[in-house]
Amino acid sequence: MPTRADGGNEASLSASGRLGYLNALIGSKEGDKFRKFAQGLTLDNLVWLANHQLTRLHGRYLLQRKASDALELEVVDTWQADAVRDTRTLSGGESFLVSLALALALSDLVSHKTRIDSLFLDEGFGTLDSETLDAALDALDALNASGKTIGVISHVEAMKERIPVQIKV
Repeated sequence: MPTRADGGNEASLSASGRLGYLNALIGSKEGDKFRKFAQGLTLDNLVWLANHQLTRLHGRYLLQRKASDALELEVVDTWQADAVRDTRTLSGGESFLVSLALALALSDLVSHKTRIDSLFLDEGFGTLDSETLDAALDALDALNASGKTIGVISHVEAMKERIPVQIKV
């Protein structure tokens, strides 16, 4: 095996280089870098699942992680030449759609390890146009058909026609 002038060999140099790379990527005394790295992987998976939900719900928006190392999201508006927007600029209806997509994606993400049998939504439906409301209700119907209990608090009249079991207060 070839050796270096300092007595090491290329295999150990290669291993040392890989360890150095891993240390730079995830190493720190407190474990902060690894925690952030692992959270980033989970967030990437959540964003991927949420984008499937957003495509089904509306088709206009997609989520992506901000370019910095931060664990933050931004919105891609596919109807505006893929313009990237801060999530704080979303309207009430847009925020509701993104929140619903993230909730559904989170349910998908954890369903492999934990069974989630219910989802409760409080308001938000009043901010949706009729087409988007139908898409959101279709998504909730699909969840209900898969065995999940869906609870909705809303004052939207159109929802009364689509939700068979109601509690009126």
